[in-house]
Amino acid sequence: MEYGILGLIILIADIYAIIQVLGSNASTLAKVIWTIAIIALPVLGLLIWLIAGPRSSRASV
Repeated sequence: MEYGILGLIILIADIYAIIQVLGSNASTLAKVIWTIAIIALPVLGLLIWLIAGPRSSRASV
């Protein structure tokens, strides 16, 4: 049961990361590479995206 909940949390975080990547100002190639990385390596891709991924087009306040 614990692994199911953990998997669901990772899935939700990955979907959020992909949405943020697609909404960023990055080039199309960068968006494709980030999306593939997040899908192919769900946990590692998410962690790398959190550290070095493209930022969203909205200005943070």
